[in-house]
Amino acid sequence: MNNHQLISYYYSLHRDEVVSFIAVRTSDACEAEDMVQDLFLRLLRGHQLITPQTLPALVYAMARHAVADYYRRRRVREEYEHYLRNHEHSGEIETLVSARQLMERMERSLARLPEACSKIYRLHIYDGMKVGDIAQQLALPYKQVENRLGQARRHVRQHMRSCI
Repeated sequence: MNNHQLISYYYSLHRDEVVSFIAVRTSDACEAEDMVQDLFLRLLRGHQLITPQTLPALVYAMARHAVADYYRRRRVREEYEHYLRNHEHSGEIETLVSARQLMERMERSLARLPEACSKIYRLHIYDGMKVGDIAQQLALPYKQVENRLGQARRHVRQHMRSCI
């Protein structure tokens, strides 16, 4: 049985179980269904070796990460909404930073990085490429691309925070 067949079979048997696992942790059944669908699509697109013994642990590890990401995004959104509510003027919300200013700041930050890091970051952000695809395109080891992307993210994040 190849990976796609194994994942499809597991999905047909355990989909509702994984949806329940996520729904209990997020209190949002619709979001849980979307998260499970994304999770299995990522598994199908992946190139990792999957066996019947490792698939359940992989699915639940990915589900836990999806729940953590859900709460991380939710916290950021709530902080942003709270900030906007506290900075209202006569019923209209001021524009905090224009998209052009954000892009300029990010580009200035990327200009300070080594060329390899900034190229990887641009491929990831602008072209929407995943680490594995970038590694394949640039003929670099996966871990090296992952590390350089992490460095670039930290640098851009620090630079953006210092500008605001």
